[in-house]
Amino acid sequence: MSTHATIQTAIAPFTAIVDDDGAVIAAGWTADVDALLPVIHPALRPAEVVEGDIGPVADAIVRYHDGDLSAIDAVPVRQRSGPFLEHAWDVLRTVPAGAPVTYTEFAAKAGRPAAIRAAASACAKNAVALFVPCHRVLGTDGTMRGFRWGTDVKRALLAHEAQA
Repeated sequence: MSTHATIQTAIAPFTAIVDDDGAVIAAGWTADVDALLPVIHPALRPAEVVEGDIGPVADAIVRYHDGDLSAIDAVPVRQRSGPFLEHAWDVLRTVPAGAPVTYTEFAAKAGRPAAIRAAASACAKNAVALFVPCHRVLGTDGTMRGFRWGTDVKRALLAHEAQA
């Protein structure tokens, strides 16, 4: 069984699903927990999700949105996929707030400079938005590209991080 909570933020409602060990397994700017369930890897997808206290994860969400951008850094996450995507998600957690990278730079940081599409796939398949900050990756030409939660949310997050 996992627990979920929705927290109102200045950007949009934010929902996180946390497993029994306290790791985030899905998160995003939505109030619809059912929208998050399909992005969880089948091996991690809980049989039951109940609304409740998500502990320090909720505190980190509030602190981040209040301007403490490092509040999300130590929050444990759990995702599954192939070796490159799992490595790429770890690399994304090292991209500093306020210093977005392009897909080309992200691919290079992940150790596969020619794997730009694979880097983009890591962003697209990221189930734990915010905690694995895929919003910090821009198009190879430096422009805003797609984001599961909408480019308006992505733009707001980048502006929030640039101001802090």
